[in-house]
Amino acid sequence: MLFGRSAEIAAIDDVISRAREGAGDALVLRGEAGVGKTALLDLAASRGGSMRVLRTTGVEPESDLAFAALHQLLRPVAGLLDALPGPQREAVRGALGLGGGASGDRFLLAAGVLSLLAEAAAPDGLVCVVDDFQWVDRASADALLFAARRLATERIAMLLAVRGDAPVKGVPPLRLGGLPEPAAAELLGAAMPPAVRRELVAATGGNPLALREIVRRSSPGQLAGREPLPDPLPGGTQLFGEQVAALSADARLVALLAAVESDLDLVLRAAGRMGAAGAAVHGPAAPGVAHEPAAPGAAEAGRAALHELEVAGLVRVEGASVRFRHPLIRSAVHEAAAPASRRAAHEALAGLSEGDRRAWHLAAAALGQDESVAAALAETAARARDRGGYGDAATALARAAELTPAPHTRAVRLKDAAMAAWLGGRPGQAESLLAEARDHAGGDRALEMEIAQLRGRFELNSGSAAEAVRVLAAGDSLDMLADAAEAASYVGDTATIAEIGRRAAAFPEGFLRDVLAGIGLMLSDGTGHELLRRALDRTGELTEAAGFLWATAAASYLGEADLAADLAARAGRVARVSGMVGQLPVVLEFVATGERIAGRLAESQAISEEGLELAREAGYANTVAAHLANLAVLAALRGEEERCRGHAQEALAIAIPHRVGLRAGVAAYALAMLDLGAGRFAAAHDRFTAIAAAGPGAGHPTVVWRSTPDRIEAAVGAGDLEAARAALEAYERWSAQAATAESRALLTRCRALAGAGPEKELEEALRLHANPYEAARTALLLGERLRRAHRPGEARPHLRAALETFRRAGAEPWARRAHGELRAAGESAEPARGPALDVLTPQELRIAGLVADGLSSKEIAAQLFLSPRTVEYHLYKIYPKLGIGTRTELARAVLAHTSGAR
Repeated sequence: MLFGRSAEIAAIDDVISRAREGAGDALVLRGEAGVGKTALLDLAASRGGSMRVLRTTGVEPESDLAFAALHQLLRPVAGLLDALPGPQREAVRGALGLGGGASGDRFLLAAGVLSLLAEAAAPDGLVCVVDDFQWVDRASADALLFAARRLATERIAMLLAVRGDAPVKGVPPLRLGGLPEPAAAELLGAAMPPAVRRELVAATGGNPLALREIVRRSSPGQLAGREPLPDPLPGGTQLFGEQVAALSADARLVALLAAVESDLDLVLRAAGRMGAAGAAVHGPAAPGVAHEPAAPGAAEAGRAALHELEVAGLVRVEGASVRFRHPLIRSAVHEAAAPASRRAAHEALAGLSEGDRRAWHLAAAALGQDESVAAALAETAARARDRGGYGDAATALARAAELTPAPHTRAVRLKDAAMAAWLGGRPGQAESLLAEARDHAGGDRALEMEIAQLRGRFELNSGSAAEAVRVLAAGDSLDMLADAAEAASYVGDTATIAEIGRRAAAFPEGFLRDVLAGIGLMLSDGTGHELLRRALDRTGELTEAAGFLWATAAASYLGEADLAADLAARAGRVARVSGMVGQLPVVLEFVATGERIAGRLAESQAISEEGLELAREAGYANTVAAHLANLAVLAALRGEEERCRGHAQEALAIAIPHRVGLRAGVAAYALAMLDLGAGRFAAAHDRFTAIAAAGPGAGHPTVVWRSTPDRIEAAVGAGDLEAARAALEAYERWSAQAATAESRALLTRCRALAGAGPEKELEEALRLHANPYEAARTALLLGERLRRAHRPGEARPHLRAALETFRRAGAEPWARRAHGELRAAGESAEPARGPALDVLTPQELRIAGLVADGLSSKEIAAQLFLSPRTVEYHLYKIYPKLGIGTRTELARAVLAHTSGAR
């Protein structure tokens, strides 16, 4: 029975109840040792009724074994793996050691864990319980937290218990304090005098474990108030110190082995090998040499010692594992043993273990540096890394580096550890490890350049983009120059980009060389178009997302925003299926931007929301700024003023100090579009002028070029025709080599506006448009001009088409403007709305589009990092919204929506 926990029980019941109804959630029980977290988890496991229960406990000896906790948690439902999408299934199989392929992609693996939990939740729901989460290995913790943040549409309740302040990102906490005195009185019993009870509660803070253990240790006279209580009262590991000290030598040895290894068979075999009676005093054997087998009776002595521990209530056997009744008992055992005894225990266990366990026991037994032990840990790290366990790989490599005698090898391992930490979403640890690697590089030029390139990449993702340029520009390889050009592009430093292009031109002809050299020439003298065209002609040879992103840049510098958007979308598709480790949030920056430029606003929002979540999990601050800036633009186009300003300010708060001019420029563009959409032409004109004048780190030439059609419209609306014509001249120079119909359409529209040209120029632009959203912008301008020329009959079809497209896209300010013009043109009736897909959420619209492309639920889940059941849940919501009941009908609706938009 639990005393004084009615509020906590109610909170747990609420999570479980909502999960049973399909609104899953997670909760962290946080409190000090002994406060009752495990008791509440036990209760939670019993409150779900017919819901399935999966449970695991973090164990400190296994905290460095990648996927140890996940293996224990998911083993009962491994038979459900076949229901997962293929890439997710193979990633989970690989992580659990079931023979799957090693993708090395932690996001793909985490999505697979979510999908498997969703399958396990059928049909009645799932209660997932993880105790001592602070000791769960990092790979398992990362996957479980990824799932915990995505349970809203699942029938899953996830409850995690954490001691102390161990961080658990994105999961709401339920803090447990000590029991109040009335509840403590119920726990202690009515026979205890109130004065003694009050003294105990005050001294222990109402900690239930401390109360029980002190009562157990105290004499009847002390409990009756006839004798004074111990002063000070024992706490923490002291609660069990006397009990451990009273054990026989055999039991103390078995307890010590259990404190450093949870596998029961290994513990008993090690006890037998060491000689259960007093073997610990012999100290460790020579490295790599196991203790000799003990006398024939040693095995029996080990089992007897285990029985003694069980009778004393210190340990319990759970299947093939031995567990302490409470983690503080393990700590007490560990503290009571001499360092030599602990090393001897690890040495004995290493002689009986294999793989990762052996490596970690050898490391714990090592005295000083030892290359053989360091190499074993490096192999452990490689296995963890191949399965997506980057956090555990970083820990293993960092410890391997400590044990490595050769400075050069130590530097290499520190560098690899830094890379693993970065891919594991721990940028702070990555930077510290890399700095240490740099100190040990010893003048090796090649290694120093590798370290510098990593440092530059870390800065570009999470720190100062300008510092990234400085570090990366010192390199002399084409790959490092490409990274430097990318960093300079983020800053908006055109002079450095041009210089890097000149340096890249010295390399042999090839796709990447042509892109870098071509961009450099475009920025220096405008002559790089032939190189960029030659590079784009080779896009059929590209297989990696990074290559498609460089092709995107080439198209942008040619003034072909529509082609750039298509290439960015291809980069996103490749990144999702190729296991582009750690870079998906970055790729999604460009995919989301491309979808927005193409006028697919809902799709852009869904991608940026996904990218923002992944970027925050990965610790990529500058990518967070990118997605926030794009979301700010989308909010501006929808007329959501407060949300636009909030996203923009948050993006600027990162981008300005980090000198990420590209994202600062996009955030400023969002605020300008907010004014333009609201008809505040003078304010919009001022903002666009500031964007054009912003220097490196605060603005970007690409933002200036892409925003020029909007800038011209704002200038014309504000009555500044001179500024409009000046902007047009710059836009004509930038677009001189653009060959796509959409780029010509935008240029024609700008000429018509800035030059106050005849309607036929706008009509020609309308004919050329391939982008339905931009076509609607042009149709609105043409309709406005015709209506003001007293030709309302000619204006109405254009205004009507614009209104329908804006409504379909959710661009409400533009829809209001079109509707106002339509009414002024004499059409008073409310125009019929287009296809009903505008009632779908961005995520639902993405799923609907993929269904229309013929993808199954499993294939959609694999692309969007969802579970197949989540996809089905969204379809269940989509069908009634649209008044349909089948995938075929949904595909038809999507086709009608797309056709109507064009």
